[in-house]
Amino acid sequence: MKKCKSMMALLIVCGMLAGCGSTEKESIVVGSKDFQEQEILGSMMELLIEAHTDLAVIRRGNMASHVIFAAITNDAVDVYMDYTGTVYGYYLDHSFDEKSAEEIYELSASELMEKYDLRMLGMPGFNNTFCLAVRSETAAEYGLKTFSDLANVSSDFIFGGSTEIANRNDGLPNLKRLYDMSFKEEREIHNESRYLAIANDEIQVAEAFATDGLLMEHDLVVLEDDKYFFPPYHGTIIIREEIIKKHPELSDVLGVLIGAISDDTMRNLNYRVAVYEESPRDVAESFLRENNFI
Repeated sequence: MKKCKSMMALLIVCGMLAGCGSTEKESIVVGSKDFQEQEILGSMMELLIEAHTDLAVIRRGNMASHVIFAAITNDAVDVYMDYTGTVYGYYLDHSFDEKSAEEIYELSASELMEKYDLRMLGMPGFNNTFCLAVRSETAAEYGLKTFSDLANVSSDFIFGGSTEIANRNDGLPNLKRLYDMSFKEEREIHNESRYLAIANDEIQVAEAFATDGLLMEHDLVVLEDDKYFFPPYHGTIIIREEIIKKHPELSDVLGVLIGAISDDTMRNLNYRVAVYEESPRDVAESFLRENNFI
């Protein structure tokens, strides 16, 4: 499965490279993954680069994790925002033990540079970790507060999550093993569709992310990961070393985001896109202007 995904990712990357034509201005490719938060973050980086450099920005979005990582390691993407837990557990294939957020960042940064010539520029501050969410009515009826509580009744519930969480080292298989969890059914439901599914009781447990705006909209209860399975997933800017050496000003241009985005801030930005249907670019621009970054 992993080999097949890698081949598919490389085919997509080859298509990206084939579509890269010459432009008058020197260009930089800003990537993003396939969910709203990533569109917002990608737009932030695009707007910062446009405002403070002479580079022309090419945006490539809607990529799964394995695709965007293949893209940046094959020079089809130059910079994007990822998550420390994804880098450490998925790309670098480490098992998770009791390491701090700082240790995971430092180890990931060191290995990315050594193995892939990629630099991590720092963390904006928000921790978009995986979580499991249930409706408030379900939590009250079954007395659910923790993952361990859920494990005791998991066989009564249908789980909804992405392809990634179903297969990743830091995903569902090892989570179920740790908590001795067994769902009645596991359904592949992507992104915002999970919130509609849990609202309609088509599923009873949903994969979510800590900074999802729709958690507030649907009054969902986020269960406590009481055995600390999921590691920190702090946002982190990843850029090709060749690019940062050629354009060292990007360190300062993108560096304004370091420490600038809290969990609450990211959740509210996501909420504006998911609920008020503002465009990710408009939300990103208003955040940058409010903070005098552009």
